Amino acid sequence: MCGIVGYIGSRDSQPILLEGLKKLEYRGYDSAGLAVHTSEGLHIRKTKGRIQELESRLEHQPLIGFAGIGHTRWATHGRPSDVNSHPHADNRMKISVVHNGIIENHQQLKEELEQLGHVFLSETDTEVISHLIAQYYKDNLVHAVQQAVSRIRGAYAIVVLSEHEPDKLIAVRWASPLIIGVGEGENFIGSDIPAILEYTRDVYILGDGEMAVISRDTVELMTLEGNFIAKQLFRIDWDIMMAEKGGYDHFMLKEIYEQPRAYRDTMRSRIEDNGHSVSLPEVQITPERLKLISHIHMVACGTAYHAALVGKAVIERLTRIPVEVDVASEYRYRQPVIRDNTLVIVVSQSGETADTLAAMREAKQCGAQVLAITNVVGSSVAREADHVIFTWAGPEIAVASTKAYTSQLIAFYLLTLYVSQTMNTVDVQERKELLDMLKQLPEQVEAMLEQTEPIIQTAKQIAVHDDLYFIGRGLDAMVAQEASLKLKEISYIHSEAYPAGELKHGSLALIEEGTPVIAIATQEALLEKTISNMKEVKARGAHVIAVAMEGNTEIIKAADEVLYIPRTHALLTPVLSVIPLQMLAYYAALTRGNDVDKPRNLAKSVTVE
Repeated sequence: MCGIVGYIGSRDSQPILLEGLKKLEYRGYDSAGLAVHTSEGLHIRKTKGRIQELESRLEHQPLIGFAGIGHTRWATHGRPSDVNSHPHADNRMKISVVHNGIIENHQQLKEELEQLGHVFLSETDTEVISHLIAQYYKDNLVHAVQQAVSRIRGAYAIVVLSEHEPDKLIAVRWASPLIIGVGEGENFIGSDIPAILEYTRDVYILGDGEMAVISRDTVELMTLEGNFIAKQLFRIDWDIMMAEKGGYDHFMLKEIYEQPRAYRDTMRSRIEDNGHSVSLPEVQITPERLKLISHIHMVACGTAYHAALVGKAVIERLTRIPVEVDVASEYRYRQPVIRDNTLVIVVSQSGETADTLAAMREAKQCGAQVLAITNVVGSSVAREADHVIFTWAGPEIAVASTKAYTSQLIAFYLLTLYVSQTMNTVDVQERKELLDMLKQLPEQVEAMLEQTEPIIQTAKQIAVHDDLYFIGRGLDAMVAQEASLKLKEISYIHSEAYPAGELKHGSLALIEEGTPVIAIATQEALLEKTISNMKEVKARGAHVIAVAMEGNTEIIKAADEVLYIPRTHALLTPVLSVIPLQMLAYYAALTRGNDVDKPRNLAKSVTVE
């Protein structure tokens, strides 16, 4: 879960590498470093802390050269420190490496290399790679890298720069994302598109087991065995401003406000002009096969898992197909029962989440058809799934996911309506009503985002507390889980989400005088029961904040304050009710003085297991 950049060309590499690292700092920010081939040979500058600290050091000790690599780190092996920062080098400072991933057999390799006289300076698994390449180097850097990589096990994206052959960079990928940007007289490497978007829109997306040998004017693609391969250049059509803050104080706030646009883009061209049906040409399951599906498994992590919980409820309600939802890190270890008529749906914003990828591969090995919901074209999940629904949310930079979650919900609604119309489980009028209300959601969110003052005031109240609880029933209980995660990851307030009916089974013991309890109460069929639960916590001293649909006056009797959302169909409420809860987390974190876009201990894309 680190950011990698590389450059080779005719320009000074340092500013290009630094700018790329800044674009990738959301992937890791406990240390950063550069290696550049200068007129005096290979030199490295690296430091614990944010990129600004590296930049400050480079002002006094610049690295001038036309080829270089850079890295921003989120620690997995070895505590954050100067010496554990990347890039790493061999003892002779001839070969430098940056790496994203985990080398599972690094200890065994380290002991072997130490017996051959290699001296290690860091606690990292990555340093093994530079020493291993140095051990195999015999006047051919490509062969040395291939031999070294054949010895390592794990997940990795590796970029190598060597003083022996300074006219090339070598990039290798296995289970961690890596792209090659193609320019004129210069080429680029990045672990994510924003790192290179300022310089080129033409990229090769490396697949597992592929490597690239990059010079100023050429990009040679091959397998790890040395067989040359041809790949199609992928054209990036993002607006550069989509990957910048655009005047907002934080990426997270920008992405909250981008949600209406993300909803529209995800729905665009997928709702037929008559407004009665959904078109998903990317889902190539025949109607006959679709009607045979008797069970669905959903697999995801974190926020995507919470989106899948909503997806389960909606699919079961409208299609009557039973659905299981699993945390991806547990799925493949429980030996899931997969039959010919089981569909597996995997959900991942980046399409590179290691646990989700592993679970998907397990499902495919068991013979399942896999449908992916993802945001990134060309990602591993997108390439390996049988069917893909892209959310078209645009780049999500903030570690705390917002628009990815809600656009995943939109994708689930579209998928469910598509399946239900094929299986004829929802009549035309109900489907039209749902689609009409689905199309109204962007405008409703825009209206909500124009009236944030009550949310800001509530956020200031809860920011002084160290414990907070979310309750809800039905779909509200599922939204409560995402709201709790959002609050925890950026405000560091301990919070828990409970189905409201579970309070009396133990969790009421946690309520003290003044404890904030946020009750999500948008499911009007369950309203009386939810209000009863609100009264239970209020009777024990809780300060109750409710989220309810406009026009709900009963809620006022049980809540100390109410945040209203526009009226919509009961199944669509999660897309609206999560908005004030995202804002609540954001402003609570600001009130507590936290860095919203760089929450402690977290990284954006979890590409290690």
